[in-house]
Amino acid sequence: RYATQTGFPMTISSLQMGVGCIYGLFMWVAPDGRKRPSITFDDIVAMLPVAFCAMGSHSASVFALSAGAVSFAQIVKSAEPAFAAVLSQFVYGKKISKAKWACLPIVIGGVILASVKELDFAWSALIAACIGNLFAAFKGNENKKLMTAPGIKDRLGSVGNQFAVTSLLAFLMSIPIFIVKEGSKWGEFCTLYKTNPIVSFNLIASGLYWYGYNELATMTIKKTSAVTQSVANTAKRVIVIVGVALVLGESLDPIKLLGCSIGIGGVLLYSVIDSLVKSK
Repeated sequence: RYATQTGFPMTISSLQMGVGCIYGLFMWVAPDGRKRPSITFDDIVAMLPVAFCAMGSHSASVFALSAGAVSFAQIVKSAEPAFAAVLSQFVYGKKISKAKWACLPIVIGGVILASVKELDFAWSALIAACIGNLFAAFKGNENKKLMTAPGIKDRLGSVGNQFAVTSLLAFLMSIPIFIVKEGSKWGEFCTLYKTNPIVSFNLIASGLYWYGYNELATMTIKKTSAVTQSVANTAKRVIVIVGVALVLGESLDPIKLLGCSIGIGGVLLYSVIDSLVKSK
């Protein structure tokens, strides 16, 4: 957070993806590691939309963190299921039940309630987080489409390989943006990295966490759907919101806690509502 709020959000975003990609490459060369994919140039082209959305989602999220409070960015990001549901229904033609649609206002209402008294509100953080939600929703649906594409899924070999390749492409895509936006401050960041052990440790740790979590999320999409993965993604945010607020001393008043509770309750209801409706 310190590094992003001192003017290096794109640098941090790009390097986090780079750290994760190093781990992904290691898994291909390590003894008893993953079997390397045998993909073609056309396969790489087919994966570019996923990679672009992955880069956009992560970079926009980091920009949101740099523009406002961590808790506020996480609250806005918890509206991701609504973005995913709209895209799945109207762009990708995957029908969502009326019962699940009815749960989305609960999630969004919780987000609004939690945000209404946010002392660290920033329009730039709100806009960046919403852009991140849009990219994340597209990424989930494009990932699911890629998993069912004949031929390419066999050449990739596994979901882990699919995530590794798309992450590597996302990292490469982020480099030109990083150079244009913050390349002139690279020396300044290197000095910060060398002199501040917290920044250097957290950069590596967050890169590995980013890779591990998103690989698991991609596996979740294979087993379920893009919307379900977005809903599950929202469930983790209450821990981040409360935990970060306690550690960093950000505002965490009763209204925000109530909003978080309503939002997460809506997420849990979303996950079981179809079963509850069918059982009646």
